Amino acid sequence: MLEAFRHIVHAGRNSLAGLSHLLATELAARIEIAASVLAFVWLIVLGRGAGDFVTLLVIFCVLMSVEALNTAIERIVDRESPEISEFARVTKDLGSTAVFFLLTAAGIFLLAVTADSAGLISL
Repeated sequence: MLEAFRHIVHAGRNSLAGLSHLLATELAARIEIAASVLAFVWLIVLGRGAGDFVTLLVIFCVLMSVEALNTAIERIVDRESPEISEFARVTKDLGSTAVFFLLTAAGIFLLAVTADSAGLISL
């Protein structure tokens, strides 16, 4: 049991170190956090229920996960293919595409709850 606790603590430290690196080195991650804070404020303005806040929080967590994985992919590609190459370009573009689709999902969600609050649709 003690070994499991140590493993969890160690994994938590690694995760926090990764988050720290992500925030220190990736402008996109900092922008996404700021946009997410604004999205939460928007839900408050709209008077949305707890379910919408939970949904947005889950989308945010998935977005940050994909952003971290995209950053990891970029680091690996930069190390393995430091020269300009088609491989590097395509690989980085694919990681960026994954982030784009999550940002799109967040935007669709916010548009839908806004339209619901305005009485344009019913969720």
